[in-house]
Amino acid sequence: MEKVIIFSAPSGSGKTTLVKYAISKFENLAFSVSCTTRAPRGEEIHEIDYFFISPDEFKSRISTEEFVEFEEVYKDKFYGTLKSEVKKNWKNSKVVIFDVDVKGGVALKKYFGEKALSIFIKPPSVEELQRRLTLRGTDDVETVKIRVEKATEELTFEDKFDKIIINDDLNKAKSELDKIISEFIK
Repeated sequence: MEKVIIFSAPSGSGKTTLVKYAISKFENLAFSVSCTTRAPRGEEIHEIDYFFISPDEFKSRISTEEFVEFEEVYKDKFYGTLKSEVKKNWKNSKVVIFDVDVKGGVALKKYFGEKALSIFIKPPSVEELQRRLTLRGTDDVETVKIRVEKATEELTFEDKFDKIIINDDLNKAKSELDKIISEFIK
């Protein structure tokens, strides 16, 4: 069963929380660890949360076509999906889960086509998103401002996804997610 589920959202929408929930709920899902050139945040661990690599190594992997998709989200802040991660999980009969930015989600849907279910996690409002990012405490005020500006742009992409979940109530969002994933993987 070569299928993938793509989760995308503006930063702070609760996407990662919902991805972790889905993986804990459905045993045949496997998280695709992405590559990034940014520094680890909080308690993130190399090869578990991301492959944290240098911009030079990332660019080298681009030149050898090791990515399904990649993007320079901010100057020298690259994110990408390794082909080897997808193949490894499919070999183990897993549905691959992606936790990617919005443009990455659109690129992955285009790449995988009918094998993919793309889900857009939407915050209840931009104001709530800003509040969540501030409370998270991982970024300074200027970085939060930049993320909120980027989120406003990213919200315009929601119509490019198969399903939209508004994350205003976590239990409701989890319930919607259960139904969407169950229908896709059956």
